[in-house]
Amino acid sequence: MSELPRFFVLAFVLLFAMLFPGSGQADIFQPAYLEIRELGGDEYAVLWKVPARPDSRRLAAYVRLPEATRELTPPTAFIAQGAWVERWTIRHEGGLVGETIAIEGGAAGVSDIIARVERLDGSSQVERLQMGSPQFIVLPPESTAQVAWAYLVLGVEHILAGIDHLLFVLALLLVVRGGKRIVVTITAFTVAHSITLVAATLGFVHVPGPPVEAIIALSIVFVAAEVIHGIQGRPGITARAPWVVAFSFGLLHGLGFAGALEEVGLPQTAIPMALLMFNVGVEVGQLIFVAVVLVLGKLAKKVFEKSEQWAVPLGAYAIGSVAALWTIERIASF
Repeated sequence: MSELPRFFVLAFVLLFAMLFPGSGQADIFQPAYLEIRELGGDEYAVLWKVPARPDSRRLAAYVRLPEATRELTPPTAFIAQGAWVERWTIRHEGGLVGETIAIEGGAAGVSDIIARVERLDGSSQVERLQMGSPQFIVLPPESTAQVAWAYLVLGVEHILAGIDHLLFVLALLLVVRGGKRIVVTITAFTVAHSITLVAATLGFVHVPGPPVEAIIALSIVFVAAEVIHGIQGRPGITARAPWVVAFSFGLLHGLGFAGALEEVGLPQTAIPMALLMFNVGVEVGQLIFVAVVLVLGKLAKKVFEKSEQWAVPLGAYAIGSVAALWTIERIASF
């Protein structure tokens, strides 16, 4: 693809390979999760889920509730799907609105925390907390605009943190030639993962997460191999009809997006709006990534005019190697 400077692509891929050599998850969006559900009468049900250590030990990360909060039932803890889960009920006179809730202790390996407050009226408050400042204030019910903005931001953050999704798009850009073909290919990927994101989130489709994660990694290996075949004079289906490959594998990537959205949940009073805006956020983040690759790539091409001969195969091998490692790790974790 003449429009895409190969030197920049190579540098970008190698940077990811160095930073995330052993990342075998579908993406980096695997936060700890706090849910506080209003029961009425100033009572709440609390759920705290934090990823377990490789040896299944519990991380020393705990929920700090406001003073004067009283436990109605003691926490019960169990391990499920690689995470420690605790449940208990509390009471806080006057309710939790306006109160600060924080996470204390060590949580090495946890990128961030998703906090969700579910209100009696079906509305909810969703916060994404950074580990550097893991606290938030419980707010009164939000407006539709606030819900829309919150899920738009979550969508953008998710795709930009989803290393495997970005590498798949990057591998496609190594194959596709011409601005029109790029637009059609990215559109096909967008349409496909939007379909399965909506279907899986609304419960019409259910596929176990681990196999989906493994096939997503394998899809990257496939497209990287197609890049090498094209260099060797044996262009495959990705070169001839990239939109077909983008659409087919996009259906699988959409299931991965749905798994991330399941961690956050949807506000019962604004499901269509939240789902739409999360999907829009994913697309905005994807377009930002493609634009950055193309713009910075054109600038790099002016400096490294002869880099394409070696940068394209090295970039493809780097992408394929990282994705192959992910595939093996994910299959081993079944």
